[in-house]
Amino acid sequence: MPLATTAPAPSHRPRWWAELPLIAVVYAVYSVGRLLVRSDVSTAVDHGLRILHLEKTLFLNAEHPLNRLMTAHPSLGIPADFAYASLHYLVTPAVLTWIYRRRTAGYRAARTWLMTSTLLGLIGFALLPTCPPRLLHATHGFVDTMAQYSSYGWWGTEASAPRGMGWMTNQYAAMPSLHVGWALWCGILLWRHARHPLVRAAGIMYPLVTTIVVMGTANHYFLDALAGAAVMGVGALLTRPVMRLADRVKAAVRAPFAPAASATKSPIVSAGCKTSAGERIPGQRTSSADSTDDAASGDAAGDGAPAAAR
Repeated sequence: MPLATTAPAPSHRPRWWAELPLIAVVYAVYSVGRLLVRSDVSTAVDHGLRILHLEKTLFLNAEHPLNRLMTAHPSLGIPADFAYASLHYLVTPAVLTWIYRRRTAGYRAARTWLMTSTLLGLIGFALLPTCPPRLLHATHGFVDTMAQYSSYGWWGTEASAPRGMGWMTNQYAAMPSLHVGWALWCGILLWRHARHPLVRAAGIMYPLVTTIVVMGTANHYFLDALAGAAVMGVGALLTRPVMRLADRVKAAVRAPFAPAASATKSPIVSAGCKTSAGERIPGQRTSSADSTDDAASGDAAGDGAPAAAR
């Protein structure tokens, strides 16, 4: 699959004062849309239990051992909670800014890829509202590490939202995991564009660590993580078509305001006139041509005198 960042991009850097509002609008649409696609809790719980059952059938249930490990060891659980609550808000815009400043040719494709995939995630939230493991009944064996270690951070019992602001997040939007999707986007860009080996290694480790964190904190199932990666894959495939569509829309919007070209004006400077030898522009002779002509006329006159005498 060709990476979205290989798509042709304009040679000039997009203007930052146009980029910031665009990114803000897309993120606002995502945030509001995430809240509007809330479904009834019973449906979300049913979906969560079905995913858990499918994982057990396929022997993919890594959430339980990771969750027990982070619950038993605060030295692992607390950093994991901080990572879940903050890194996607810090690393993602940092990588986007880095691409903007250092890799101008690939910025537009990278930004379009991220935005397209994020909006695709909304479709997943709407079609498959899912209860995360931490909100299942305690008999299913999961512990909410965010609630367990809430005294160490700004979050409470409602995911990573600040205490008393749980209404700002949809806790049943677990499928797909955009934590993992955004981390994968960051990792691919770091691996592809970074030069230092440590930075490229960080590009590999970041999505892997994020996947472990979202499962260990009981915020996502493993299949949520796979769905997040799949959403990024579809977003990468749609990046070029979305960019072409955006160009057509932009051209259509600008067309009525473009200055009308004169239909009678000839694009040729000479307006159809041809230059003869020794002329730079029609009707204007060069000094060298004048001197050549004068010499020629003088010779002709000199030859004519003896002829007349004879």
